[in-house]
Amino acid sequence: MKKYLNLFDFSQKVNYKTEILSGLTVALALVPEAIAFALIPGFSPLTGLYAAFVLALITSILGGRPGMISGATGAVAVIFIGLILELKEAFPGISPENILHYVFATVIIAGLLQITAGLLRLGKFIRLVPHPVMFGFVNGLAIIIFMAQFPNFYEKGTKDLLSGSAFWIMLGLTLLTMLIIWGLPKITKALPSSLVAIVVVSSIVIGFGIDTLTVADTMREGETIKGGFPPLSIPNIPLTLESLRLILPYAAIVAGVGLIESLLTLNIIDEITETRGSGNKECIAQGTANIFSGFLSGMGGCAMIGQSLINTSAGARARLSGITAAIMLLVFIMFGSSLIEQLPMAALVGLMFMVAIGTFEWASFKTFRKMPTSDVIVMILVTLITAITHNLAVAVLFGVIISALAYSWENAKRIRARKYIDDNGIKHYEIFGPLFFGSTTAFSEKFDVQNDPVEVVIDFQESRVADMSAIEALNKITERYRKIGKKVHLKHLSKDCRRLLNNADEIIDVNVLEDPTYKVVVDK
Repeated sequence: MKKYLNLFDFSQKVNYKTEILSGLTVALALVPEAIAFALIPGFSPLTGLYAAFVLALITSILGGRPGMISGATGAVAVIFIGLILELKEAFPGISPENILHYVFATVIIAGLLQITAGLLRLGKFIRLVPHPVMFGFVNGLAIIIFMAQFPNFYEKGTKDLLSGSAFWIMLGLTLLTMLIIWGLPKITKALPSSLVAIVVVSSIVIGFGIDTLTVADTMREGETIKGGFPPLSIPNIPLTLESLRLILPYAAIVAGVGLIESLLTLNIIDEITETRGSGNKECIAQGTANIFSGFLSGMGGCAMIGQSLINTSAGARARLSGITAAIMLLVFIMFGSSLIEQLPMAALVGLMFMVAIGTFEWASFKTFRKMPTSDVIVMILVTLITAITHNLAVAVLFGVIISALAYSWENAKRIRARKYIDDNGIKHYEIFGPLFFGSTTAFSEKFDVQNDPVEVVIDFQESRVADMSAIEALNKITERYRKIGKKVHLKHLSKDCRRLLNNADEIIDVNVLEDPTYKVVVDK
């Protein structure tokens, strides 16, 4: 009961003014992004805005990381393109309304999978992501955020740059926004510089009637962000195995991508705020939010690093900022759509440029000469894959795999053996370094089976049998000795190593020094 009484974390000292103003800034920044992400798979702007409202509200209340903002994201939006193409192929002539029902069902199932991951306490495994991968992820994401702003400098509906005064007005207003965000904190921190920049630039544009790109110009003809409270939408799809077969793979991808992006964002915000969030709690919150999003006409989503950084850089540290952002977003949809549609995109572009600059890990350049070459390569590859493919999950998984292979290769070279013959004529091999699939070949080459005495001791006090490949290597060595009538003792094996070697009990020496038990760090 106590944890529910502390649901809003108001037991800690909260700067209500900072939280509310920061939430308002985030709400303004959420609008164009939610619209843009909804348009990627061809949904209406309200589908993205409803998702942003639901996710921001629920994850702010239930999430494991106060101050982190969730909403509709591009990483999740692009997944629905594949689903829509498959639906059109399976059901020729399917209507956009029916497609949305399949999308909502996919989001709901993805939410259930995310809750399952949280209940199984899988959130802790995000800690296995190496630091170079984190650097690459953050840098790639900063590049994506930066590059995503350039279409706002194009003529509407084309890829041609704005020309003449239109270009210079857009550029000037963008630079003014960036200057205010950069310079105001040096003068005063009484108000969030991002919010001040948006208000000042918007006032100039609206007050002087300057002709420049606005939020309304980013939407298709006839579309608007005006709406009501998210309507209940129970997915109306056939409850058949065929339907499940269609949407389950996409639901799994949505769940996986959402959790990876959310947990990586959580780690980044942890570092910035020097506090620790709960990965498992965040998994459950993301899943709950996506389920509600599916039932309330939203396209689903996950944590948003850009908006989260806007929030934390403004000084927000509690749940109130996220709740405020969600409520203000709904207020914009229901009552302030006409005003929000007049906001100049230059103000929001300038804000996102500053977010990109702040997101990029400039310190990573200084580590090039200090980090191992493999780590530098991993960081660069993850950055490039993230920036080129926009598939954050693939980039992170690729980086983890390459890092694991590099680690395995380095450890494979570290296995060695100290050899000596004691007073009884028994030859001892003291093994140093882990015995696993990568080091089995080097391990086997350490032994001189033909010339060794009739009794041999292999001492694992400074080593560890790690996997089935290691067991097979031991079996082969002992078999080689046995064939020529020599006896082998395996000494100082830990309990877990002995369990792995239960098929070789007859050759295990009883003199065993137990190793410590190795476990993955778990949440308490």
